[in-house]
Amino acid sequence: MTLYYTLVFILLMVEMVSFFFLVTPLPFNLRRRLFHFISTSDIIARTQYTLKIVFVFILILFIDSVNRVYRVQQDVIASNASGTVITTGTDRTEIQARKFYSQRNMYLCGFTLFLSVILNRTYVLVVDLLAAEDKLAAMKASAASTAADSSVISSKNEEIAKLKAELKNKDTDLATLRKQCEGLSAEYHKLGDQLNAKETLGDVNSKKDL
Repeated sequence: MTLYYTLVFILLMVEMVSFFFLVTPLPFNLRRRLFHFISTSDIIARTQYTLKIVFVFILILFIDSVNRVYRVQQDVIASNASGTVITTGTDRTEIQARKFYSQRNMYLCGFTLFLSVILNRTYVLVVDLLAAEDKLAAMKASAASTAADSSVISSKNEEIAKLKAELKNKDTDLATLRKQCEGLSAEYHKLGDQLNAKETLGDVNSKKDL
C-alpha cells in the first residue's frame, strides 16, 4: 500500500473512532461541555478546514481508483474478445492483483468519503439534540416558575378570602354586640326612668305627710 493510501486508511480509522465517540452515551453535562468546546475552538475549526481539503484529494483518489477498476475490467474483456488465452500463472496473478488493488483502493476511498458524510451529519444531529434538550430544560424551568407563581397567587387569594371571611364574622359579631349594647342601654334608661318615677312619687308622698 502506498503512502497516501496508508494515510487514507489511518483517516478511516480515526473517523470510525470519532463516530463511536459521537454515538457513545455520555452524561448530559459532559457531552454539552465537550460539544461546546468543539464548536467554539479555533483549533478544531482549522482542523475541520484542513480535513475538507484532504477529502477533496481523497475524492480525486476515489475517482482514479474507479477508473483503474474500469480499465482492468476493460483489459479482461478485450483479452477475452480477442481470443487471447492467459496461459501462464504469472499473467493471471498479475491481472488478479491489479484488480484486487484497484478494488481495494476504490472501497477504501469510498468508505472514507461515505463515513465522513455520516460523521458530519451525526455531529449536526447531536448538536441539534443538545440544543433541543437545553430548550426543553429552560421550558421546564419556566413552567415550574410559572406553577410556583400561580401557587403563590392562589395561596394569597385563599389568604385574602380567609381574611375577608374573618372580617365578615367580626362585622357580624360587632353588629350583635351593638344590638346588645343598644338593648342594655334601653334597659338602663328604662330602669333609670322607673327609679326617677319612684323617687318623684316618694317626694310627693312625703310632702303630703307634712
